[in-house]
Amino acid sequence: MSSIETPAELPRPRVAAARPAAPTTLTWVTLALMTTSSVASLRAAPTMAVYGLACVFLYLVPAIVFLLPTALVSAELASGWSGGVYRWVAEGLSKPLGFLAVWCQFAMTIFYYPSLLAFVASTIAYVIDPSLASNGVYTAIVIMVLYWTGVWVSSRGTKALAGLSSWGLIIGTLVPGTILVVLGMVFLGQGNPSAAPMDGSHLLPQWTGLASLVLIVNNFLSYSGMEMNAVHVSSLKDPAKEYPKSMFLAVGLVLLIFILPALAISWVVPADQLSLTAGVMQAFNAFFAYFGVGWMTPIAAVMLVSASLGGMLTWLAGPSKGLLEISRSEGYLPPFLQKLNKFGIQQNILVTQGVVTSLIALGYALIPNVSSVYWIFSTITTQVYLIVYLLMFAAAVRLRKTRPDHPRGYRAPALGLLCSVGLLASLAALAIGFVPPSQFGGSSVWSYVLVVGGGLVVLGLLIPWLFLKFRKPDWRTAAADAPSEGDRA
Repeated sequence: MSSIETPAELPRPRVAAARPAAPTTLTWVTLALMTTSSVASLRAAPTMAVYGLACVFLYLVPAIVFLLPTALVSAELASGWSGGVYRWVAEGLSKPLGFLAVWCQFAMTIFYYPSLLAFVASTIAYVIDPSLASNGVYTAIVIMVLYWTGVWVSSRGTKALAGLSSWGLIIGTLVPGTILVVLGMVFLGQGNPSAAPMDGSHLLPQWTGLASLVLIVNNFLSYSGMEMNAVHVSSLKDPAKEYPKSMFLAVGLVLLIFILPALAISWVVPADQLSLTAGVMQAFNAFFAYFGVGWMTPIAAVMLVSASLGGMLTWLAGPSKGLLEISRSEGYLPPFLQKLNKFGIQQNILVTQGVVTSLIALGYALIPNVSSVYWIFSTITTQVYLIVYLLMFAAAVRLRKTRPDHPRGYRAPALGLLCSVGLLASLAALAIGFVPPSQFGGSSVWSYVLVVGGGLVVLGLLIPWLFLKFRKPDWRTAAADAPSEGDRA
């Protein structure tokens, strides 16, 4: 998952006419690679490696019922209405629901940052001291230090470090992922047994109740972000023919990037020893030790960390900016959160978000099992983000019925079926997300439900409802104007 598109910027003063720029065109292969880079990541690989060969099934199912519907439906919406998910939902349903959608895009990052930076902390630990990977206090400290450093960088309008994210697919995904898979294949080729069974009887997850399939929910978040690149559908020469080809190629590449590294991890790290945050480095450490190249462990860690930190900086700038622009034009947030600093950055939003993120990070210090905290935060992130997709699918169906003649550069085939499948899949994921995975063992089911449900209700529903209920007319009139010098101070 990468940064999400932000709503269109507010109208700007007219300037002198200039020569029209030539329209930008993309090949369908280029768009497929862009989509792959925005979705694919190694961070989720340990989560699925727990299931061994069954991870193939657990990746394919959400790809069919969620990834493809999301890609095709968002392409139709993007080709007809600019401005991202806020505009789509506002036009199809209502402006308050549009605000809910863009709020959830922003709010999910509050739990996304701790889980992302917990992965970074575990990766760094393998360079310093591998035992730190399971130390909650260490993880909490790293999360807070790195997050607030990112806030400082972003609040100064610095874009140099954010450029790391553009290399994320190569530095942090393709290169280490390829190394991991190649080493794994050589490892097995030399006659070493796989830590996870690789026979046909293990193609499907062992059924031990509903909890045995809960990890599939995490893959919905892994596949999120497809709607970001839907905005480029109009840049294709023949969207109706090229966009589906682009998406099928992207889906194939994403599945390879997700499945093969997960399998490689399962070949060398037993499921009962696998950390959900440090699993990638556990596998690298094991392979490098076996092949006598332990000195490569820090190199692999640097690649993974640089890509993750670059992605974090992009996420800090993206969703919060989208929320700011919508709030300034519609008055959804109080003036304090709409103010810009002297660099024109929404610093107050970033700082407020940072306070909450720091409090969440303390969960790693207070709860003994780091993997359990990581999973809970990842689940809450998924639950909040699924609200966006529920609204998007509903809006797409209504817009096709109420505005069938509105110009669209691309029309998704069987839109009603795609939206129905996407809605049912999202609802099923929401329901399954309240069931603790089988790996949690004797943990209290009700405490898990309360934490996940509380996070979803408070962050995804209660807070935006309070903003809508208590907003004042002067929030919009003061925010809709261009910011004054005092506003930027």
